[in-house]
Amino acid sequence: MNLHITSPEGILEASVDLPLSKSMAARAIIINSVGGFPNSLPLPQCTDTDCLRQALSVDQGNVNIGGCGTAMRFLTAYYAAAPGTDIILDGDERMRKRPIKPLVDALLSLGADIEYMNTDGFAPLHIKGSTLLGGEISIDASTSSQFISALMMVAPLMGSPLRIALDNEPASLAYIKLTAKMMERCGVEPEFTYNGISVPNSPYTTPSTDIERDWSAASYWYSIAALSAGWVTLNDIHRDSMQGDSRMIDIGEKLGVITAESEDVDGALELSASPEVFSRLDMDMSNTPDLVPAVAVMAAALGVPFRFTGVNTLRHKECDRLEALKAEALKMGWLFEIERDDVLSWENRRVPVTQLPRIASHGDHRIAMAFAPLALMLPAIIIENAEVVDKSYPDFWVDLEQAGFIVADEDAVEKTDDNLLCD
Repeated sequence: MNLHITSPEGILEASVDLPLSKSMAARAIIINSVGGFPNSLPLPQCTDTDCLRQALSVDQGNVNIGGCGTAMRFLTAYYAAAPGTDIILDGDERMRKRPIKPLVDALLSLGADIEYMNTDGFAPLHIKGSTLLGGEISIDASTSSQFISALMMVAPLMGSPLRIALDNEPASLAYIKLTAKMMERCGVEPEFTYNGISVPNSPYTTPSTDIERDWSAASYWYSIAALSAGWVTLNDIHRDSMQGDSRMIDIGEKLGVITAESEDVDGALELSASPEVFSRLDMDMSNTPDLVPAVAVMAAALGVPFRFTGVNTLRHKECDRLEALKAEALKMGWLFEIERDDVLSWENRRVPVTQLPRIASHGDHRIAMAFAPLALMLPAIIIENAEVVDKSYPDFWVDLEQAGFIVADEDAVEKTDDNLLCD
C-alpha cells in the first residue's frame, strides 16, 4: 500500500490518543508469563505485541515471529528458562540477519540448551527449556539492550541469583532502566553496580498492569507541531514517564516546540511551535535511538544542522536505519553523512530536487512515520508500503486524517504534472 499524503488546509489542530508503549507492553507480557499471572492488561494493538502474546501460548513446535525483533530476544530467554518447552524459533529474512549470539552465549553459560539451525549467531534457533543455573555471566552490552532486559526478566526462574557483568558500554541504557523499574513494581528489584546488574531469583509478587502511552510515537507529532506551526494535544501522557524517549520534550524545545500541561484536557500535553530554535544539534542518542529518525528529519526540515553520536544500534533494526535515512533524505535534497558506524550528521549540504519524494519505508515503521510530516512542506509526499506502521502505531494514518491531512491510496489519486516541484 502506497499512500499519497497532502497537508491540511488552514491551521492544524489535532487531538491525539497515542498508542500504548509497545516497549512497556512487551516487558509486561514477559513479566506476567514468568510470574504465572494472566496477561489480561490492555495492550497496544500492534504486530509486535500480538506476535509476542501468540508465541507465549505455545510451548512446543515452530514459532515464527516474522520481523519482531523484541519478540526474538525476549522469547529466546523465556523459552530457554521455561522447563518443558521445545521450540524452533524463527523469523523473516531480515530477522535471520539480526544478531542474537551475545544473548545465546550468555544463556548457554547458564546451562541453556540452544542450537543454531542454520548459521551460527543467527536464527532459527532450536530451544529446549530447562531450569537455568543463575550465577555470574558476562555479555557484550553494546549490540542491544534487549539482550540484557531478556536475561533480567527471566532471572526469577533461575536456580540462583543472576549477576550480569556488562562488557562495553551498554546500548540504550534507558531501556534497561525501564525493565528494572517495571520489575521493581512487580516485586523483583534489580541492583545496578558500577559494571553490571544483579537480579534476585525471588518470584514476582504482583502482575504488571500499567502501560503508558508511547513516547516514541509522540516524536512524529512533535515534528508535525514544528512544521505546521499549529497545535497538537497529546492525550493521557505525562512528563514523568518511565520511558527514556520522554526526552523528546527537551529535544522538542531545542527545535522550537513548547510542551505545556493542557489547561482544557486533564492529563494531556499541548505542543505548540516557537521561533526559538537552536542553530544546531549535537547530541548523544545512544540511550534514545528510536527517536533518531523523527528528530533527524525534523531538524533537517527546519534547516538545523546536527551531529548525532551513539547511533550504531540503528544498523540492526528492522532495516539499517542509518543507510535508510541517508537514502530517503537525499530524495528531499539533504545530504546526510554516516561517520564510522556510530555518527549520523548533516551540515546543511543540499542538492536540487525536482520530483515529489517517494519515500521507501524499507520495511521499517519508524522510517515511514518520520518522513510523513514532510507533507507539510511539499505539495504532497508518497510513502511506499505504508502498512509497516502496524508494527507499533497501526492508527497513525487515521490519526493524520483526523488532524486534517489528506491520506489516499496512491492509485486513487489522479496523475498530473503536480508531481513536478519545478520546471
